[in-house]
Amino acid sequence: MPSESSDPVFQLIKSLTRTEKRHFRLFANRQGSTDGLKFLQLFDALDDMERYDEERVLARVPAIKKVQVANLKANLYRQLLASLRMYHAGQNLDIQLHEQLDYARVLYNRGLYQQSLRMLEKVKAAAHQAGMPHIVLLVLDFEKMIEGQYITRSLRDRAKELSEEATVTVSHVAREHELSNLALRMYGLYLKIGHTRNQQDYERATAFFHKELPPLDLRQASFFEQLYYYQAHVWYYTITQDFRLCFRYAQKWVDLFEHHPIMREQQNMLYLKGLHNLLITSHNLLYYSKFAQVLAQLEAFSADPDRRTSPNVEMLLFLYIYTNRLNGYFMRGQFTEGLTIVPDLLAGLDHFRLQLDSHRRLVFYYKIASLYFGSGQPDKAIEYLNKVIYFKDISLREDIQCFARILNLIAHYEAGRDEALEYQVRSVYRFLGKMNDQQQMQVAIFQFLRNLGDVAPSQLKDAFIQLKDKLIRIAENPFERRPFLYLDIISWLESKIENVPVQEIIRRKFSKLK
Repeated sequence: MPSESSDPVFQLIKSLTRTEKRHFRLFANRQGSTDGLKFLQLFDALDDMERYDEERVLARVPAIKKVQVANLKANLYRQLLASLRMYHAGQNLDIQLHEQLDYARVLYNRGLYQQSLRMLEKVKAAAHQAGMPHIVLLVLDFEKMIEGQYITRSLRDRAKELSEEATVTVSHVAREHELSNLALRMYGLYLKIGHTRNQQDYERATAFFHKELPPLDLRQASFFEQLYYYQAHVWYYTITQDFRLCFRYAQKWVDLFEHHPIMREQQNMLYLKGLHNLLITSHNLLYYSKFAQVLAQLEAFSADPDRRTSPNVEMLLFLYIYTNRLNGYFMRGQFTEGLTIVPDLLAGLDHFRLQLDSHRRLVFYYKIASLYFGSGQPDKAIEYLNKVIYFKDISLREDIQCFARILNLIAHYEAGRDEALEYQVRSVYRFLGKMNDQQQMQVAIFQFLRNLGDVAPSQLKDAFIQLKDKLIRIAENPFERRPFLYLDIISWLESKIENVPVQEIIRRKFSKLK
């Protein structure tokens, strides 16, 4: 039986809003054929299901035979896409421009060349304004074909104008692709290695970045040339852990949209991604006043009733807002207060289960576990850490898997589960042995926890102090700071040394943030 995650038609139906479903029924009923009625019956049957089940579909709609299902689903998929294209055409300029290109082709085919050229000129002007040079090139190719084959009595120097315009447009498109390729490859490198782990990683990433970065005059660059230029720098400085420069380019990314409000409306997903990167960098820098300002900006966008919406935008808003709300609670040391948003967060994870990948779900579970741990509920922390630890694909986010195991070991110690500690120690030991990248902080914490059972109660405080001093020395190496972004082990050690809750330690530190 196909699962909901593997059946494209079922996925698409479950992504529809009420108004989109109503529009589809009106759209489909205009077809007026028997086949149309059948694919509507199939649509209604799938819409009522929580999980895809072909046998239930056949039982519910006897008019559909098993041999017809594949063809009906293919037809239903096409009809759904056609309905959505029509419904959202007004919100997607590229759809509108491609439609007008089709109209220009119709006029051309009827021999109405002047009308076709006027239509193309309108499309080109709109594409220029929206920063869509790929559509401008399509228009120019069409214009050149008409001018080259027919006497249209256009301006005498029209051929020269078109060729020069095409040359300039091609140069912009080429730079856009160079920069977007670089931004994508830097992001791919980040997903592969995360932050640089040693000098060799740093030199390799730096050499690649500077080799592939094309020269660019930002004063003459198009909107997307500037955007991809800033994106590439954000990912490069994220990888190399230069968060100050990362912050600068993330701010330039957001400012670019603020200076082009039309693009902020048309490319809102890229705008939201910029805000998210600015928030993450502010969090890494512990720059709380800026963090709070940008989070308010993101939430104001979400609350705006006039903004354009789509399932993808709603999913991104959920992802970015809850990620950064959690980070805000961590920065303020408000672990107990942070637990109040967990029910809504879990409801959102269920609502967007088709759109959210496993990586993002794991990160949320790790953050929820951290909330429970910081609020003094280690048993609940263990419950959510197990969701990360027992995830089948252990190659996914190896760093999160590692810290989940270490935090799980600490949580067992805090919960007094002495009978399970030995098993947890062996589990972490096996995982560390398989890791491609062990860092000093991880090894130091593991060795400490492994030997903790042999430390006399009267010597515990001194042992915690020794580990804290050792970790502080480790953190002085810039390539060893990455693990501290995921696990604030030093604050936990200070809480054990002073015998106060860990959130109290973090609140004291928060009072000193700018």
